[in-house]
Amino acid sequence: MSALLKSRAAVNWGNLGLGLTRRYIFTYKMSEKPTDFSVANGFESKTPFLIGVAGGTASGKSTVCQRIMEKLGQQQKEQTERRVVCISQDSFYRSLTPSERLRAERGQFNFDHPDAFDDKKLLTTLKDILAGKKVEVPEYDYISNSISERSHTIYPADVVLIEGILVFYFPEVRELFHMKLFVDTDSDTRLARRVPRDIMERGRDLEQVLNQYMNFVKPAFEEFCLPTKKFADVIIPRGADNLVGLEPGPKVAIDLIVQHISEYLKRSPSEKPQLEYAGISTSVPGSPQRGGKSGRPH
Repeated sequence: MSALLKSRAAVNWGNLGLGLTRRYIFTYKMSEKPTDFSVANGFESKTPFLIGVAGGTASGKSTVCQRIMEKLGQQQKEQTERRVVCISQDSFYRSLTPSERLRAERGQFNFDHPDAFDDKKLLTTLKDILAGKKVEVPEYDYISNSISERSHTIYPADVVLIEGILVFYFPEVRELFHMKLFVDTDSDTRLARRVPRDIMERGRDLEQVLNQYMNFVKPAFEEFCLPTKKFADVIIPRGADNLVGLEPGPKVAIDLIVQHISEYLKRSPSEKPQLEYAGISTSVPGSPQRGGKSGRPH
């Protein structure tokens, strides 16, 4: 990795063609979050490498996670055999009151506000995962705007990806992550993706989707989600489509992240606490700088 650590590459920002310098400068010692192996719930207990993936609505967070899973050969494996798993923050929306449910049906409830999430339940679940426990994660029903009766089991794994618009917003949750990725996609692109998705997959009409976006989604992104970009170790412009020009040829930015994860998976239990990884830091004009202080960003 020494060649990568010293390399720099020019990146095109969307269609603007803005040249940005990318350097591999962030180093994190896994010894601060020790790996522990024991037995819990009948499975080998492991402290996984916890990765948060944040970004605005329809920025490509899920696609980034899927691409990572695919490149690591995990998608076709049975749940009990997977060494890398993914969880959505949407599974931790709180239950709505009757009046809130009526507002949600009319598209007048703000699902992008921090108060829409059960952050305590998310925190407890992540702590159980870090303790190597088997956990049940509920599925969210976007059509009925409620937590489904269905759930999926998360077995002890080596790497766990948590994606969501506000995974870096709550300080206690944010501090659990070993690596933090922010998928930074143009707002017009995100809106163009969200409109057909909500109409075709979630049964909403165009007027409702646009009103919800302008009244809730866009303001909430600017107030709550975007400021958390400063906490990210890795910023990925354009999501899964991002390319980094590295010799001997172009390489998808996700490949670099996958390479770090692959190196972690190859380590023996005794070596993993000493693992260091290099994150990707992007200096974006006008963007907030990374900061290590706790507290809500607004």
